[in-house]
Amino acid sequence: MLRFARSLYPLILSVTKNDPERGHQRLIQTLKKVDAMHRHGFAVAMEQLERTFTHSDLRLQQSCWGLNFPNVLGLSAGCDKEGEAAAVWPALGFGFAELGAVTKHAQPGNDRPRLFRLPQDQAVLNRLGANNEGAVAMAAKLKRTWEYYPRTIPIGINLCKSKITPLDQAVEDYVFSFQTLAPVADYFVVNVSSPNTPGLRSLQESDELPRIFAGLQSANHWQKPILVKISPDLSWEAIAVIIDLVKEHNLAGIVATNTSTRRSGLKTKILPQTGQPIEEEAGGLSGQPIRDRATEVIRYIYQQTGGTIPIIGVGGIFTAEDAWEKIQAGASLLQLYTGWIYGGPWVVPDILQGLGEKLAAEGFSHISQVVGSE
Repeated sequence: MLRFARSLYPLILSVTKNDPERGHQRLIQTLKKVDAMHRHGFAVAMEQLERTFTHSDLRLQQSCWGLNFPNVLGLSAGCDKEGEAAAVWPALGFGFAELGAVTKHAQPGNDRPRLFRLPQDQAVLNRLGANNEGAVAMAAKLKRTWEYYPRTIPIGINLCKSKITPLDQAVEDYVFSFQTLAPVADYFVVNVSSPNTPGLRSLQESDELPRIFAGLQSANHWQKPILVKISPDLSWEAIAVIIDLVKEHNLAGIVATNTSTRRSGLKTKILPQTGQPIEEEAGGLSGQPIRDRATEVIRYIYQQTGGTIPIIGVGGIFTAEDAWEKIQAGASLLQLYTGWIYGGPWVVPDILQGLGEKLAAEGFSHISQVVGSE
């Protein structure tokens, strides 16, 4: 049945193209139903997902920060904002999942429409604005999940500043969310690079960033890995400063990269839902248009650090070749979301199988040997 659904997937995308946010909500609701069925003793749906989408290959396992990743391919933040499908992502083949972004205060996000597909560019434009129910609600939800399910893959949390919190009070905002969620997650990512929270990106190049890092590490009694997620639009000089701060504050790694505000080279000129030129539309661009820039940033970080700071590579991963390129550039782990939306859940096993084939063809015995090998 799921194999038959693959042939229908382009039709599903077409049906939801005018309201992709509603389509995404239906996806999360479907995964929640799979979870609920499993909890009530009807495990067949979860088992069918596992048979179809998981791909086991010992050569693709990875170890970072004392965590064991069944494979290198993770779900990017922005997909499961509330942690509602946390129990189902392993059955869809992911080696880890990053939930959120989550904020201290619950917030509705920006006005709709705020999520757009750009199929000509294999891209997504989003200006959701970190809509979520808040850290306390997510912590309660995940606590209930882990009381029933074993945690079979590492779970990360993407931390963002609440929109109502002034920039000079960002430290306590991040620390509150971190302390609230530390007992129910394995690693954390400091999001200072979303273009959809006013002023947030300015933290990347301000004196507030080291204060945020210091505040989080001071509160990190659990010794959780803390990473920072950076923008693809930063200059090399700004990235170099962040690398120095990561070293100074003993952060665990860097996620490269977030979405972009650049619009150059797009085939889409007018956004159909608004009738406005794409250059005038706010939001962050993800998918194939940022693939090369994200890889360049990964390469730069790896070269500047000699591979001493682990990198999670994200941005424009649609195929095994895309994934391989980022690992060769220096990424120890990978994340995708836009590629998963366009290709459907079959993208995960396809990429993992392709990586296994590349290992054999290139004479590597394990994926860790490929990291930075270019």
